[in-house]
Amino acid sequence: MSDTASSSLHRYDEAGRLAALHALQLLDSEPEREFDALVALAAELLGCPTALITMVDRDRVWIKAANAPCPSELGRDIAMCDRTVRQDTLVTIDDLTLDPQYHVNPVITGTNNRFYAGMPIHVANAAGAALPIGTLCVLDTTPRSLNAAGEAALRHLASLAEVLIAARRTALEAVRIATTGEQLVRDLARQDGIFRQAERIARIGSWRVALAEGQLQWSDNVFHIHGLPVGVPPSLDAALDYYPPYARDGIATLIQRTIETGKPFDVEADLVTADGRAIRVRAAGEVERDDGGTIQALVGVFQDITERHRLETQLRHSANTDALTRIANRAAFDRELEAAMAVARHDGSALMLVLIDLDGFKAINDSLGHDAGDDVLRLTGAALTQPWLRDCFAARIGGDEFALIVTAPRLLADPEQLRHDVEAALRVSVSAGGITMSSAGSVGYALFDRDCHSLRDFARRADAMLYAEKRDRVGLKRPTRTPQAA
Repeated sequence: MSDTASSSLHRYDEAGRLAALHALQLLDSEPEREFDALVALAAELLGCPTALITMVDRDRVWIKAANAPCPSELGRDIAMCDRTVRQDTLVTIDDLTLDPQYHVNPVITGTNNRFYAGMPIHVANAAGAALPIGTLCVLDTTPRSLNAAGEAALRHLASLAEVLIAARRTALEAVRIATTGEQLVRDLARQDGIFRQAERIARIGSWRVALAEGQLQWSDNVFHIHGLPVGVPPSLDAALDYYPPYARDGIATLIQRTIETGKPFDVEADLVTADGRAIRVRAAGEVERDDGGTIQALVGVFQDITERHRLETQLRHSANTDALTRIANRAAFDRELEAAMAVARHDGSALMLVLIDLDGFKAINDSLGHDAGDDVLRLTGAALTQPWLRDCFAARIGGDEFALIVTAPRLLADPEQLRHDVEAALRVSVSAGGITMSSAGSVGYALFDRDCHSLRDFARRADAMLYAEKRDRVGLKRPTRTPQAA
């Protein structure tokens, strides 16, 4: 357990906490893709098979989102998330079977879970106090600990969950206001100040389009998000022009489908504002019906989600990037190669896999130290991302092993020349303590054909050439191993 989690329990406002939770209308709600995506990202980023977003109710812990099959709720008395909420801090339990409270817990004995880490999720009450209502937590079947980077990631992800919950609460209120019709219009003057302030805080606005007249109405904050002065809104076609061409047709199709079927839409897309800023927005809409049930308008919300999207992109990039070389890691490479093989298999396009093993790396590490070895790896990553290789996908797939996925016709035209050029680019020198040593790389490649049924088949071919080259270069005896899938 973390040091902060091992402190004594502090007093907290249980009644206020429950009131804040129940006001959200989250309990027993339907799955929502934002929360599902967040737990999937948490599991991937922290390397755990299970990630959950939980809401801690009076006598139960209800699971709002999970990346793996699990019960919809647990008794509060047996759930680790209760401890996280009561202590209102990060709680980690390295081995649940050694914890006096949970070692005979049915959650542990029935699932084989051994590791738990949970971060409280807060919402603000009317007085502005942050109250813990639930957790973002991860579970693993293997005992482990959470390092500083893992703790930071869990904190960031929990903050993102709080942003999602706050946006959801504001969006629900905005949709409710937008769909209450003429009666609400008469009351809007009294509520206008509060509503405008809520829109500004949440970077959200509301809109309505009357289908018969084709008239578009925007709240003030929709104008602000578009970088426009408050005034007469554009036509619907002109409003769609703020989306890039690649997104415009898809959004227009969603709107038309909602008009025809009555099914709501919810989409995220890039947008270029009137003053030239590139932002990320979310647009959600549903139909408004008259007393006879006829669809007469679309109403919805429009939100600037640029910061949330940036954080999600940054976290996902970190999960797919080798920290030392700043090129793709093994997991990202496997996915990219699978996709490239599927394309080549489908349309017959050319594809080449290049495997690289550094020569002299161990000698540099042993003689000049690990800092010099790290310099060699960084220089190798830089060599594989030079402009002439810009159309290739480069990755570090092992300690001193690298790979390239090549699809560019100009490079595929002469594979042997490419191999020689890559070998030349891999010759780097490092110095330490007045000693300079050089590193090079042995290169093997394979061209894809329909006999390559898996990553393993493809990698085995390139690996065979690699070790033939390495044997000729440095007299290395080929190890008796089966190549891993690249």
